[in-house]
Amino acid sequence: MVEGYCDPRVEPLRDVFRANFAERGELGAAVCVMVGGRVVADLYGGWADQEHGRRWQPDTLVNMFSVGKGLVAACTARLAGQGQLGLDTAVATYWPEFAAAGKDAITVRQLLSHQAGLPAVRRRLPPGAMLDWPAMTAALAEQEPWWEPVTAHGYHVNTFGFLAGEVIRRVTGTTAGKLLRDEIAGPLGADVHIGLPATEHQRVATFIWPGPPPAEEQPHGLDNAQLMEHNSYYNPSGLSGAGVINTPRWRAAEIPSTNAHGTARGVARVYAALISPAAIVDPAALTEAITEQVYGPDLVLHRPSRFGLGFQLTQPERPIGPGQATFGHFGAGGSLGFADPGSGVAFGYVMNQMGPRWQNPRTRALVDAVYESLER
Repeated sequence: MVEGYCDPRVEPLRDVFRANFAERGELGAAVCVMVGGRVVADLYGGWADQEHGRRWQPDTLVNMFSVGKGLVAACTARLAGQGQLGLDTAVATYWPEFAAAGKDAITVRQLLSHQAGLPAVRRRLPPGAMLDWPAMTAALAEQEPWWEPVTAHGYHVNTFGFLAGEVIRRVTGTTAGKLLRDEIAGPLGADVHIGLPATEHQRVATFIWPGPPPAEEQPHGLDNAQLMEHNSYYNPSGLSGAGVINTPRWRAAEIPSTNAHGTARGVARVYAALISPAAIVDPAALTEAITEQVYGPDLVLHRPSRFGLGFQLTQPERPIGPGQATFGHFGAGGSLGFADPGSGVAFGYVMNQMGPRWQNPRTRALVDAVYESLER
């Protein structure tokens, strides 16, 4: 069931990956590890559909959820390093409509570090609005912050990509997906996408979403904090992908926080390039992007979170790896991409069956196996 390459040095990773299928409910998945820019493991296995009709292939793509936020963060770091994007410049300088509802002073830095107070849209949006870029960005531009910006932070679960993506669009005249393709993924030969061309849809694994899709109507009786949290995930109803994740419209749209598609190898390749001096991002700009901006209670997640400029940073409550400078991004259900500059490790893991969102035992077992192997 498990196929692919594994250097003898990290052979225990193959055993753990196999155990994920046998003992931890894995359906289909791939994991890739690079050390010092060299692939030491590139494994895949299982099924690309629930009916066990399609085997997972080396080039199988799958929805990676918030792993895409790390790709967006790489794009903004690249623009900052090129001098095109000022981190301490007001967002409204690039996007004038954003100044509405008291947001004129919010900076790009604050936006990228989840301090802007815009994790959700308050007014109810129609079903499918997440597929309409102008509708989503206009709704966010008019939205009053849910908390006073900079006084706290809260994970912008699904809005981060629209916010950062619109800044990218205003600065460059192109979308985040096209910038990723033309300036990062394309030159690196990394199979990662935000907005997947129809010609590639036949490679995509079906993602198994647990439970029924959310109701289109907003629940009654929610207080302000509850409404903010609910709308962060479910306004519009399919915002997080529920009910639409396996449709052509979802795959083709650009929803940068949520619908990036890729292979484990593609993810690892991007992170390997991020720790290779000046490969895709100016080193000083990358240092800035992975420097802690916020750490502590998260108003959306209700647990501690730690962010740089779009990247998640390792933290005791949710370690990415043992390295103290490790950065990357988890995706809902267990997918993960990260780089550990100290050890030279770049890691990508993707799968098609949702697991625990905060601490996934499949992900943890893979990461632990990598480092235990390297320490032998």
